[in-house]
Amino acid sequence: MAIVSYIRISSSTQNSARQDLGEVDKEFNEIASGKNASERPQLKALIDYVRDGDTVKVYDISRLARNLRDLQEILETLLAKGVTVTFKKEALTFSADETNHIAKLQLQMMGAFAEFERNIIAERQADGIAKAKARGVYANRERKPSINHDEVRRLSTDGMTPTNISRQLNISRMSVHRILKQSA
Repeated sequence: MAIVSYIRISSSTQNSARQDLGEVDKEFNEIASGKNASERPQLKALIDYVRDGDTVKVYDISRLARNLRDLQEILETLLAKGVTVTFKKEALTFSADETNHIAKLQLQMMGAFAEFERNIIAERQADGIAKAKARGVYANRERKPSINHDEVRRLSTDGMTPTNISRQLNISRMSVHRILKQSA
């Protein structure tokens, strides 16, 4: 019976240290939005890893999911495998062999609040972008076209220097060096 932790932060500028879950046998850490469970490889790895009798520790409900449907699906998947799930901040524990209707209600309410908070954040962000565009201070960054690695290699094979390749293809010299190093 393993004790496993799942720690998620939304961006690399955040610090996961506040999500202290004590001693565990295995940690699954990731930097990803909680918006979409299907886009979190470490969550999938955790679900694949855990077995009957294991315990999954999560700091708070919003770290596991930011929408109620994902939260319920993840929890149901883990419980179906015989895994116990504990949320430290909310002091909630869910186990396949116990049904605590009060805890389930709390989970659904907290999950709904997490989803609501996520929606409010997205709305504020959209409002901020709209206002910045109206003031003329927001510019959509144009995506650079992807680098044609084959063309870089061909030009190098033809004897062109990395500096001249970078000028001709309008890419950085470091990109040229990186591509050529990968080819070696």
